[in-house]
Amino acid sequence: MTAPIRVVIVDDDPLVRGMLTLMLDGADGIAVVGEAADGATAITAVDRHLPDVVLMDIRMPGVNGITATERLRRRHRPPEIIVLTTFDTDEHVLRALRAGASGFLLKDTPPKQISQAVRAVAAGNPMLSPGVTRRLMQRVASGAESYERAHERLALLTPRERDVVLAIAQGRSNAEIASELLMSVTTVKAHVSHILTKLDLDNRTQIALLAHDGRLL
Repeated sequence: MTAPIRVVIVDDDPLVRGMLTLMLDGADGIAVVGEAADGATAITAVDRHLPDVVLMDIRMPGVNGITATERLRRRHRPPEIIVLTTFDTDEHVLRALRAGASGFLLKDTPPKQISQAVRAVAAGNPMLSPGVTRRLMQRVASGAESYERAHERLALLTPRERDVVLAIAQGRSNAEIASELLMSVTTVKAHVSHILTKLDLDNRTQIALLAHDGRLL
């Protein structure tokens, strides 16, 4: 049998933690293994429970969710992180994704979609609320300075790697990229791994953000 996806829930509201635990624990191969009330105790909970996925609130006392996400994603073999919040401003979305979050969902997301998001990010696929995705795709690169930095980093890539980056930014799956670029899925995965290492990024979402900042689209 496949081991369940281990989840830690981080939110300063005990009612929210309880609701999410009730919704997710035991659902579709998911096991809630721990909870935390702020960013500092989230790090302790991750050390104790070794989750695959963390559901992370943004606004919490002490260490907030963005800072906790940054700290966790810098670790060796970090958990995937889904930011689950009531705040969906562009600033919050971009800060969370740049910090290394693999997903961004609103707290009014239906339970089935939350469990689907947990499974998706555990498998290495980003997951964003539809409204967040639309705004992100429409966003103009954030100023000349961001463009210059992104352009310099993208210049490190080979032409083939740039093709893969563009396809990722367009929302293509590995199978779709393989078909479009006439390569095997294994080769696509190898390219993605090299791109992440070369650009010092954590996940495909950050690759897509860099592509947008560098105006590849």
